[in-house]
Amino acid sequence: MAASSLTERNDEKNLHTREETRSDEKYIKPAVNIVESEEGLTLTADIPGASRDTLDINMEKGILTISAPVTWNALGNAGYKEFELASYYRQFSIPEILDQEKTTADLTNGVLTLRVPKAEAAKPRKIEIKVA
Repeated sequence: MAASSLTERNDEKNLHTREETRSDEKYIKPAVNIVESEEGLTLTADIPGASRDTLDINMEKGILTISAPVTWNALGNAGYKEFELASYYRQFSIPEILDQEKTTADLTNGVLTLRVPKAEAAKPRKIEIKVA
């Protein structure tokens, strides 16, 4: 059965590997919500532990890439661990009707909010009828 949304959940800790032939690095595929409005797209991604300094958001050739390395900075030695930290990595295809140059991003409390406005030519507009 095909996925019914842009995001899919993985029951195995949501951990994935990049292309097996290129890297054995583990990463987390963050949960993402994408909302479309007349103004454009708003993407929110849950990336707790990521910092503004290491977060990388890149748009190239119609592909939006979000990557954020995360490191464990606990004081002392871990006596018991139930979860594993890993870097975040996610990619999306971005339609050409969006104005990639005017994209804005904000990271607050581990939530990335990315706003990609539609290009002026793609926005709906009302055409007035002139009286001759």
